[in-house]
Amino acid sequence: MALFNGQDGEWRAVVVQAGKRSGALDCVTQTAPQQAPPDLWLLFAPIKKARTDFIVEKAAELGAARICPVQTDHTNAERIRQDRLQAHAVEAAEQCLGTYVPPVDDLRKLSEVLADWPEDRHLIFADESLVGAKDALSAAPDAAKWAILIGPEGGFSPAERDRLRSLPFVTSISLGPRILRADTAAAAALTLWQAERGDWR
Repeated sequence: MALFNGQDGEWRAVVVQAGKRSGALDCVTQTAPQQAPPDLWLLFAPIKKARTDFIVEKAAELGAARICPVQTDHTNAERIRQDRLQAHAVEAAEQCLGTYVPPVDDLRKLSEVLADWPEDRHLIFADESLVGAKDALSAAPDAAKWAILIGPEGGFSPAERDRLRSLPFVTSISLGPRILRADTAAAAALTLWQAERGDWR
């Protein structure tokens, strides 16, 4: 049996006690070192259940360190099952043999998240009205801490777009000439960032 806790790598373990409601394992040998992802958050507006699950799964597989559902002006969902989404993140980490599970936050309003934004974290905003993702990422200032923001079905409201563009820690990018579904956009943005700024280089 292989175990990991997100801090000490992967270990081979054997069952030394088993009961109906509890048990004990003995960690015998470390089989993989701890591999933490880049300090990258994914912010996204929840959509339909299965597609929100997809976003969380792919974020965990593609190396997001934290997953942050946000409520925008056009977000259809008013609540999420944080515990269910966290379970999907665990399953995704197990599936890709990862040793880190990104925490999934509870749903918060985008305006509140931006008001509390840490000064040392740079935010990439996927703006469907722009072109040129790779050039924008290359031109973004150097930073150790990053985040990507993906909007809801229907896009951001004009007020949200104006506010994001006015913030000094935000870089706007395009994800190409076609309007992508929100779940596709999340996977595409994570892939672009990893290839240009992350641990795929």
